[in-house]
Amino acid sequence: MRDELGLDPDALARPFQAAWISAVSFAAFAAVPIAALLVAPANLRAPAIATLSLASLASLGAFGAHLGGAPKARATLRVTLGGALAMTVTALIGWLIGTSVA
Repeated sequence: MRDELGLDPDALARPFQAAWISAVSFAAFAAVPIAALLVAPANLRAPAIATLSLASLASLGAFGAHLGGAPKARATLRVTLGGALAMTVTALIGWLIGTSVA
């Protein structure tokens, strides 16, 4: 493979390892909004959950960029804005159908 295609077998992606890392990080960071729910006063729960969720997304974006050797600021901004957009769309849908919590 190395001679004919220029591929190094040691540098190839390992999907099984990536899947396990993804599952563990997803489960660990799912605790962040739950912790905000349990700690924040009732009137500040929604903003606390959103703020801590966006902060954890920003840190995951920076960490992922660090691991991948990519620019940290751009990755952090991309992940944070994507998360904020997803939260906004979700809240808007909840508001439109009358089930908004905040």
